[in-house]
Amino acid sequence: MVLKIYFGDKPVFLCDEITPAIEIYRHHPDTVFIDEMTNHAINALLHEIAKPGFHAGILFTANMEQSKKLLWKHFTRIQAAGGLIENEKNEILMIYRRGKWDLPKGKLDKGETLEACAVREVKEETGLKNVQLKKFILTTFHTYNEFGRHILKESHWYRMKAASSQPLKPQTEEDIQQIEWVKAAALGEKLKNTFPSIKDVIESGHVRKES
Repeated sequence: MVLKIYFGDKPVFLCDEITPAIEIYRHHPDTVFIDEMTNHAINALLHEIAKPGFHAGILFTANMEQSKKLLWKHFTRIQAAGGLIENEKNEILMIYRRGKWDLPKGKLDKGETLEACAVREVKEETGLKNVQLKKFILTTFHTYNEFGRHILKESHWYRMKAASSQPLKPQTEEDIQQIEWVKAAALGEKLKNTFPSIKDVIESGHVRKES
């Protein structure tokens, strides 16, 4: 099992196996490898992450659940959900917010299911009225600092379908400036200016039509 947590654009892998993808990171001279999960080791990793030369981190463990709980204690955890929305032309809906192309998502309300949260946030942020919830894609993790707190945002992503004929309205109070149905040919350009976790969602969930 592998969990990937982004610190900015740098990944930290919590894993009980070394996959071929992780092996590539492991051999980089500026990757931090830890195989003894303790609070001291995690604090040392967090210290290294703050350095400009940090490349990646690997937390190798025999007990994923125990190690996950230990790591999570160092953060304030926030759950969120969002959608990768496709239309009948196989285009995906992307939003432009704070200088980056993104996918609609938002924080989970108390008592709300993740699925309901994902649909609500998509509707609120894009103006779509009719959205069909499809399959779960994956969960992404990224961190940031807020008022001196270390935040871990756990975002749950779902595939959705919506008709392109629906009017779109960016939620400006959430700093969304633009919404666009993106064709497959234009997707690469958008991915040059997005977050690594969003790339993971699109690569995992976007179903391209066969030629």
